[in-house]
Amino acid sequence: MDPFTIGTVAFLGLFVLLILTVPIGFAMGLVGLVGMAAIIGWGPALSLFGTTVYENTVTYSLSIIPLFVLMGSVASRCGLSKELYAAFNAWFGAFRGGLALATIGACGAFAAICGSSVATAATMSQVALPEMQRYKYAESLSTGSIAAGGIIGILIPPSVVLVLYGVLTETSIGDLFIAGFLPGILTIIGFMLVISIVTRIWPEMGAAGEKTSTREKFAALGRTWAILLLFLLVIGGIYFGVFTPTEAAGIGAVGAFGLSALRGRLTFANASAALMETVQTTAMIFTILIGALTLNNLIVFSGIAGALSGFVSGLDMSPMAIMAIILLIYLVMGCFLDALAMILLTVPIFFPIVTALGFDPVWFGIIVVMVVELGLITPPIGMNVFVIKGMAPHVKLYSIYVGVIPFVLAQLVLIVAVFLIPEIALWLPETARAFR
Repeated sequence: MDPFTIGTVAFLGLFVLLILTVPIGFAMGLVGLVGMAAIIGWGPALSLFGTTVYENTVTYSLSIIPLFVLMGSVASRCGLSKELYAAFNAWFGAFRGGLALATIGACGAFAAICGSSVATAATMSQVALPEMQRYKYAESLSTGSIAAGGIIGILIPPSVVLVLYGVLTETSIGDLFIAGFLPGILTIIGFMLVISIVTRIWPEMGAAGEKTSTREKFAALGRTWAILLLFLLVIGGIYFGVFTPTEAAGIGAVGAFGLSALRGRLTFANASAALMETVQTTAMIFTILIGALTLNNLIVFSGIAGALSGFVSGLDMSPMAIMAIILLIYLVMGCFLDALAMILLTVPIFFPIVTALGFDPVWFGIIVVMVVELGLITPPIGMNVFVIKGMAPHVKLYSIYVGVIPFVLAQLVLIVAVFLIPEIALWLPETARAFR
């Protein structure tokens, strides 16, 4: 068989393995290795595989991943998420649907020190779900708001997905982090508007909570100083060019340990659990990364990437129309693939096409991440939905999916806005360059 046919058959084999529920990292690695062996032989294929693994696991830029994961794990284990929720509840709890509003706000704030959507959803479900159940919130609203709030974690810096996109495309990770901030804030605002509209139409879905005095509100806000300081230190340092994203990750991890220790919450059990969670998460990310890079070798050697690029370039369509088609492909794939795997699998294919069409790589990274976000709450996969289902086994899966529908619509509106107005993502990075 010719290389192109081998590559095509290999991709069919990949889909079969995914249907058989083989872990995505192992499936991509196996298909890539076997496909390369069929093209260049087992000896060269194994040698290339070893080189790929070594060169991409000792890369300095990837050290940012375990450091940011560690920062989020320490913050989560030491109870900072509870303080965030308490602060937002003090300010929004008295409104109709206030507990759901507080959940969205707390998810956005926690995402600023976590960087993982699934971790954000899992952490906030432990904090927010019992409160919403106590006030007899509709199951669809309570679980839907937590699942939707979790997807903010993939966009607001620091974001593991943005790090991997930056490494794969050699795009400035600092610019990507800064570019994700404004769309992330708009996502929070959009989701809060959704909750306000839903509870205005159906007041019984989310009753107003207890009122708090102005003094209590500022007292609750004051208790979040540690999180605010950590975020300003990390992102502010990147914005003003004081240190690189990798240095910021190291400072953030040390800062999380230091602040937790100062507040008497860094017990041996918490520290051990945070370190173990960091190791497990990092191992999972690198397994998927190695599998994707191995498969990417096959894509290049088989000629699939070149053929696809030539096909798209030959279309008699405007660049914006081609870009819209690429985003539609991402929307469909997001219903079936994990967000991390989808970025690693598709970006090496689509990125050369996008840059050839003249689009900004930072803007493309942000809008792709926003589209990928939807895959975390859309059927049939919806990773965040299954996380919430695991935390609330008594809630039907159908109810959670019904609850996320309004948030999906809001996110689609924001994606269209960023697609048509790139300055939403590019304005902050452009202003940051003036300080460097």
